[in-house]
Order: sequence, then C-alpha cells, then structure tokens
Amino acid sequence: MRLNTLDSNSEPSAASDWRGTSEKTLATAMVLAAGRGERMKPLTNQTPKPMLLVRGKPLMQWHMEALAAAGQHDMLINTAWLGPQIESHFGLNPDLPEVGRVRLKYSHEGKDFGYALETAGGIVRALPYLAPVFWVLAGDIFAPDFKFSTEHKEAFQNSPQLAHIWLVPNPPHNPAGDFGLSEQGMALNLPKPASLFTFSTFALYKQEFFDPAITGMPLGNPQGKAAPLAPLLRAAMDRGQVSASLYTGAWTDVGTPERLHELNQTNSVHSKPIL
Repeated sequence: MRLNTLDSNSEPSAASDWRGTSEKTLATAMVLAAGRGERMKPLTNQTPKPMLLVRGKPLMQWHMEALAAAGQHDMLINTAWLGPQIESHFGLNPDLPEVGRVRLKYSHEGKDFGYALETAGGIVRALPYLAPVFWVLAGDIFAPDFKFSTEHKEAFQNSPQLAHIWLVPNPPHNPAGDFGLSEQGMALNLPKPASLFTFSTFALYKQEFFDPAITGMPLGNPQGKAAPLAPLLRAAMDRGQVSASLYTGAWTDVGTPERLHELNQTNSVHSKPIL
C-alpha cells in the first residue's frame, strides 16, 4: 500500500512515507475515490470523478471539509483511475477553506495493482491505517448538509453493532431501494418488493466488521482482491450487526453528466445507490 507518496514501497517503512503526519496517526475517515466513472464519460476521460467541480470546488472536497468541521482531520483516500491527480491536487496537508489543515493518507490501488479493488477490497487494503471506528463515504456523492456527528460516532462505538449506515428515500431511478429499516433502527436485508430505502454510502464501521474470517481477505488485502461491500452488509444484517438511520437532507449521486450539470445550475437533488 502506498501512503503519502507516489513512489513509496508497498508497505510504509521509511519516514518519507509518512510526510505530513505521524506513523501513529490513524485515519478516522476513508473517502472512496477509486472508481472509473464510466457513466460520466467523456468528463472522466481526463478527470477523476470525485474531482469534477460542483459549485466551484472538487466534489470530494465537500466531504473533506464537512469531516474536518466535525473534528475528523485525519483522512485516507483510495485511488485508482487517474489517482495521481488527486494527490497532486490535495497533497498531504491541504489547507481547506474555513476548516484549516487536514492530514491525508493515500491508498493508490491503481499504482499497486493496476485496478480498483471495489469498496470492500479497498477498505480491507486500507484497514491497517484506519482507526478502530471510522467513517466511510463515496467521493462522488453530494450531500452538503450531512453532519459527521461526533455523538453518532460515540453512540455507535458504545453499541454492539459492527456497522451503522445511513439510508435515503428512494429516487425515481432506484424505486425498489436497497435495504429495510426497522422501528428499532436496525438495517434489514429484505427481499424485494419490500419497503426499502437507498444506501447513501455514508457509514460508520468497526474494524471487526472486516475480520479476515468474515471477508476471506487477510489484513491489508496484499493479494489485491476486488470485493464488493453489499454482500458483507447483507450478511451482517442477517446477524443483527448493522444499525441504520434515515437521512432526508439533500443527497445526490453525481452519476451522470446530466446530474452534474443540474447540480451546478440548480439546488435540486437526486439519489442513487452505490454498493
């Protein structure tokens, strides 16, 4: 795993691998930024999808600023498609508007393996550098009012659950939804056409959620196994290990050029699952 330098070895061993941060500093949030963005072509032919501008700044920067405003200053970003552009733009200690400096680590999946590891594979790859409890969110989602609440994180940390996810009302292009939500605040793996909501990609996880005995991937995913997140979530829901909240604020999956254009022209929002 390359951290904080495009030319580091596969594991951090030299002080230069940790420029701008401390070897003891673990990231409390992971921003997913490795996807190719096929539906966003031709815009993503030259620009990583999370770096597309929304209202004057890169899409993923909205999340980074919100995380920092909530006190989450140590972040890890995974990359693949055009990944060097992301580190070139932000560097290691960017000074973000209104929130100050943050400390960044990078997991360059494209440099390490030549492809993106999908959500679960990417998280397991980064796991040695993530805190015991950490946020995960997709860098191509626009949700300017979402709060990365310290209270939510502390409550989850003290709970028996291994994951807490945020669901959103279903958009027209995902009318069937993804997961159910019980009156007790538990996420449910229900068959369609049950009453389901859409997974926002915002979530809190404990390291135990990605135990090698569950994922089948060793810590750090050294083989570079690509693995989706949805099967792990569904299995954990069946075990009663995933709680959930319904988020009804502005939320957009910036999945097509049309949605990006609309965001930059109006205040309307859409939503779509990324699993």
